Amino acid sequence: MNIAAIVYQGDQGAAVDALLADIAYDLRASGWKLAGAVQTPAAPRNSRCEMTLEDLATGACVEMSDELGPTASGCRLDTEALEDSVGLATASLDPATRLVIVNRFGKRETDGRGFRSMIESAVAMDVAVLVGVKQVHLDAWKRFVGDEPLMLPHERDRILAWCKDAVGSER
Repeated sequence: MNIAAIVYQGDQGAAVDALLADIAYDLRASGWKLAGAVQTPAAPRNSRCEMTLEDLATGACVEMSDELGPTASGCRLDTEALEDSVGLATASLDPATRLVIVNRFGKRETDGRGFRSMIESAVAMDVAVLVGVKQVHLDAWKRFVGDEPLMLPHERDRILAWCKDAVGSER
């Protein structure tokens, strides 16, 4: 099973988002067939809670945040939009896919929803998977993939090397 995570603390989320997007864009520009979604760094933000996911196969963007208004004190994930993004990403997954990148294994995934089914499908197809995992969800990630999951450092070159090794020359 070729699956790896980049584990991060809460304040490192934006940096890991940018790192995953950078890696995805680089691999896609090199001709890799990708599936999954990354948080697009290009979208303008009015608050830290706004999030747009970009489907890696089509480039389509889906806004993930419910609009709560200017006086709201919390963030709210639009779960319907997340499931739309999952459906879009999963539709492009096939055995010719070289790599699946998912920006988060978060609360929805720990509850058995979100991108969890796509990750399972990729593993069943023997497609390599790279995922961002917030420290608070690490135990759930371990239960999902097994007790000794591969965790990569926040180093672009080492992550790219893992991607190339995980894919191998057969694809």
